[in-house]
Amino acid sequence: MTEPSLDQIAEELDAARLRAREIDQYAGRVDLSLADAYRVLLRGVEARRGRGEQVVGVKLGFTSREKARQMGVADVILGVLTDEMQVPAGGDLDHGAMIHPRVEPEIAFRLAEDVSISTLAEDLLAHVTHVAAAVEVIDSRYRNFSFSLSDVVADNTSASYFAVGEWLPLTDELRDGGLGDLAVELRIDGALAAAGSTKAILGDPLEALAAAQRLAGTHGHPIVPGGIILAGSATAAVQLPADAVVAVVVAGLGTVTLSTSRTAAEVQG
Repeated sequence: MTEPSLDQIAEELDAARLRAREIDQYAGRVDLSLADAYRVLLRGVEARRGRGEQVVGVKLGFTSREKARQMGVADVILGVLTDEMQVPAGGDLDHGAMIHPRVEPEIAFRLAEDVSISTLAEDLLAHVTHVAAAVEVIDSRYRNFSFSLSDVVADNTSASYFAVGEWLPLTDELRDGGLGDLAVELRIDGALAAAGSTKAILGDPLEALAAAQRLAGTHGHPIVPGGIILAGSATAAVQLPADAVVAVVVAGLGTVTLSTSRTAAEVQG
């Protein structure tokens, strides 16, 4: 059998996401290098742009050293965020539009409105103006949420949806270690589902900025004015149920919530 091209892989993953249908992972049946996986990721983003979506930022994965060790990876990974992936804080998310979603508590950064691609040659931190609590919903398109490193990168790092809480100015105090060890809680319907610290994000969430800058420069991820950077999860991912209210609470940064609804198809099924 002839292996699928990178374009075909991008199309298969795009269709799996749009139809909320899982597919087999490529590992073991397709020779997909990490560099090729990033090419697939960006081709998928271009397909979304072609349908009118706008890039609004990037997100990091495997920022937890423990999770990285479990996956056998030595570096973080970088995905792309679009406007259709952003849920307003307190907004509702259609659970039926996903396959087997999980939720993570995150820290989000916002870039200045005058940032440009040339900033990749500078210190990205100098162009960050705000920080907020955030929640990310990940939803691998692979069967049983099982994948290799190249698989997950090609699948845009399992990125699905996210919401950001109130933006707070990134003060000198926060820049100087103030984000390094903040308590984080993930609550579902008021019950504590996971707890941790921002220290789990590369030791300090600010380290995620340098990682995002490096990977964006290497693989060609778009950096947009006013863009959002999700720094990574402060806890392990938790299964996201339907008909639930999710809250992420970060000490000093506030709370962000989103809700999930069950579609008629799910109810009938």
